Order: sequence, then structure tokens, then C-alpha cells
Amino acid sequence: MDNLADVTNFVFALHLLFAIFAIGPLVHAATTAGRGVRTANGVATASSARVLRIYAYASVLVVLAGMALMSMDDPDEKGKKLGEFSQLWIWLSLLLWLVAIAIVLAVIVPTLTKASALIEQQSSVATFTPRVAAAGGVVGLVFAAIVFLMVYQPGH
Repeated sequence: MDNLADVTNFVFALHLLFAIFAIGPLVHAATTAGRGVRTANGVATASSARVLRIYAYASVLVVLAGMALMSMDDPDEKGKKLGEFSQLWIWLSLLLWLVAIAIVLAVIVPTLTKASALIEQQSSVATFTPRVAAAGGVVGLVFAAIVFLMVYQPGH
């Protein structure tokens, strides 16, 4: 294996590792965050908000490694890049990632933070459960769509 293939494989491995260790916990936290709201557990709700915020920011590493990989020369076809923004699967994946992160940071985290404060005041938070559960489900579906795009690369 030549040096270019070694570097390409290394960056690809980083992209996958970042996806597993950042996106995996992000999706898990997003899809289970409603449990703390449903049970009026302020500690669990605050913890979910914190975890979601951390992993949302950590997911930037997945995008950066993906962009680095995309900009590399294809080891099998000299002079050709592995990917270009003009390809459907790449720009759509990036757009979907932005949508998912926006839902996490603009909907789920603020809702969990507000719910945590209300739980501390012993106020009802029952109305927040559907919002958190639905938004978490959408985040899970969006990341599933991104995986589909990464594997099948439509338009490539």
C-alpha cells in the first residue's frame, strides 16, 4: 500500500471513530432525554442537556474529518478527489447534520434546561415530554439518513 492510501485509510478511520464516539452518544442522549422529563428527574434532565451540548460540539470532529477525507486524492484514480461538495450525498449529509445539530441545540437542550429549572421549583413539566421525545426521534432519523447517504452515496 502506498503512502497516499495509508493516509487516506487513517483519515477514514478517524472519521468513523469520531462518528461512533460522538454521534452514537449524541443520538442515544437525544432519543432517551425524554425519560428524565417524563419522570420529573431534574438531575437526569440537566445531565441529558449537558451531554447533548457536549456531543453536539464534538460532532464537529466528524465533519472536519469527513471534509479532510473528501479533499484527499483518490488512491485508485489519480487526479480525482474522493468527494466534492457538488455531489448529492455530500452536501445533503452536511445539510442534514446541520439540521440535527440545530434541533439538539435550539430545541432539545433549551427545553431540557427549562424543564430542569421547573423540576427544581416542583412545577409540572409534563408538556415538555412530547417535544423532547419527538425532537429526539427526529434527530435519530436524521442521523440514520446520513448513514444511508454515506454508505450508498447516491449520485456518485
